[in-house]
Formats: sequence, structure tokens, C-alpha cells
Amino acid sequence: MTRKIVVVDYGAGNLRSVARAVMHAGGEPTVTADPHEVADADALIVPGVGAAADTMRNLSEHGMVEPVRDYIASGRPFFGVCMGQQALLSVSEEGGEHECLGVIPGRVKKLPGGQKVPHMGWNRVRQRTEHAIFEGIPDESYFYFLHSYYPDPEDESSVIGETEYGVTFASVLARDNIVATQFHPEKSGATGLRMYGNFLSWSPGDS
Repeated sequence: MTRKIVVVDYGAGNLRSVARAVMHAGGEPTVTADPHEVADADALIVPGVGAAADTMRNLSEHGMVEPVRDYIASGRPFFGVCMGQQALLSVSEEGGEHECLGVIPGRVKKLPGGQKVPHMGWNRVRQRTEHAIFEGIPDESYFYFLHSYYPDPEDESSVIGETEYGVTFASVLARDNIVATQFHPEKSGATGLRMYGNFLSWSPGDS
């Protein structure tokens, strides 16, 4: 049976490049703004660029907030990318305080001064924990980043990859059926494509 891989379209950018990366990794993505498609997914990807407030407003306007929460609660594989990662936390401090999905307790904070913000370009990811998402990817590999805020989860055990940029921040989160990255795998060359392939073949619980 072909797995139904859904990429959530809530008006954010980079959907086309995410869909291409999924196809390159052997999947057949359904890019959709239909909440019913989320409910029927076998694997769900929430990409995103922009600000937390816009992301949450757009998810709400598309009727996606509860379907995404329900999907995650079902135990099926979930991949959040960039804003799709930050939206998992409780609160974002970007432009005030904005409630997020609250799936992973913690806050989204602004990168400290002392270096150029946004953090844009290639940086290393140090693997703190073995996980299926890292299969075949060397430790300290480079990925492409573009962000001004970073996730700060309350539970350190959810941080499986970290990156230095004025502060050590969680560049990869994982908990149960959730994997999420602050960087853009779809813009990270062969290594990023390998990560999408790893997600597509991942069975939560086997990590």
C-alpha cells in the first residue's frame, strides 16, 4: 500500500521545494490546505517560513490547528521544518508573545546580539542522540539555516541535534513520533535529501 504523505499548505513559502525533496526521496507528496487530508495522512510534513504569529494565524484560518494536533496525538510520523518546528512549542516571543501548538513545552526566543541576525547560510549540526533521522548522515554535517528565533524546549531530552550561533540552540527536536528541524533540509543538498528519505522510511518507536 502506498503511504499518503501530506505536506500542509497554509500559505507559507517553500512548499514546492519541500515537495520536490519528498519526490526525490521516493515519496509522492500531496500538498494540501484541506484539513481532511491531514486526518487521512500516513506521514505529515509542516514546512514554513516567516513569523510565528503569521504561521499560527494562517494555520487557524485554514482550520489546521486541531487537525495537526490530533494527527500528532495519533502517533503517526510528523516532520516540522523551520517554522513548522517553532510552532510545536508553547509560546513564541517573536513580535510579542504568541501561543503556538503547545505540543512540546518551551519557548521560541530571539537569537542574541553579537552576530548577524537573521542566521542565514550553512552551519553545523552536532548530533546529541542517535536517531533514525540521522541514518547515514555524518555528525557535524552542514545544513542551511534562515531564522532569527530559535526553539528553547523545557525538556532537554527532546533535543537530538544542536547548533552554535551566539547561543547553543536546538536545531533538531525529536519526541515519540515527532521530528523537527530549525534548518531547511530541502535547501541542504544531498544531506538534506537523505534526511527526507530517512523520515519517509521511519517507523516511530524504532529510533
